[in-house]
Amino acid sequence: MPDRGTLYLCATPIGNLEDITFRALRVLKEADVIAAEDTRHAAKLLSHYGIETPIVSFHEHNEDERAHELVRRLLAGENVALISDAGTPAISDPGFALVRLAVEKGIAVVAVPGPSAFLAALVSSGLPPYPFYFGGFLPRKRAERRRLLESLASLEATLVFYESPHRIDATLEDVAHVFPDRKVAVARELTKKFEEIVRGDAQDVRRRFAGSQAKGEFVVLIGGAAQGKREEPSCAQIERAIIDALREGKSKREAALSVASLLGVSRKTAYDLAIQLSKPDTPDPPEP
Repeated sequence: MPDRGTLYLCATPIGNLEDITFRALRVLKEADVIAAEDTRHAAKLLSHYGIETPIVSFHEHNEDERAHELVRRLLAGENVALISDAGTPAISDPGFALVRLAVEKGIAVVAVPGPSAFLAALVSSGLPPYPFYFGGFLPRKRAERRRLLESLASLEATLVFYESPHRIDATLEDVAHVFPDRKVAVARELTKKFEEIVRGDAQDVRRRFAGSQAKGEFVVLIGGAAQGKREEPSCAQIERAIIDALREGKSKREAALSVASLLGVSRKTAYDLAIQLSKPDTPDPPEP
């Protein structure tokens, strides 16, 4: 029986092609196959560095099926390198399903670190780099987006999110509504020719992008709650956070632990609410 291969998670440039490590280039050259979010996009990077390793697609629409296929190849002794369109794989990009399956099968998973858009934005934002909370992409719907932001209002940590250009205006309006007095930074086109980081009060940053046609991927950063001045979450916020956790498939106990940690409320209070809110005849709390 052949030795098992290794799954390599290779970080790739978020814009500037020079931002790739020597190790990542070696791994990509030596791998038996490269799994890429967009094969056409990956081909440009690989061609730039003269890498001729075969490529297969690995994106959100074929992730589960392709993960099993790649694991079969790994079990047969092949080495697989996973890359996303930009940055570190599995961070708001496909990859977790493959990593989880590989771990379940006892396959070695090795990270080849490098660029990450949210880390680049965080350290250059001027906001405290730690502690921080990274939430990936914010919800598309306004009500859900505001509920999430409100549930995080008491965290004494810099909040970091990704956002797309066609939603940045609406998102910053919500940020200004929920955090009118917080410092905010918005980074876009990091490492590229038109890189930009806008810093200021929530309202000022919102006005800068109001009606904007700015392109590129955005990172939105929000200053955390002042230390020693934690804002007590309202009953509606706690209830909404528990409902969201239950809808994500968490058990009542898991939902209570998650919300207690997130909002700083007692586990008993959160668990009692989780039991009450899991009853089928319990109405949702009113919209904010």
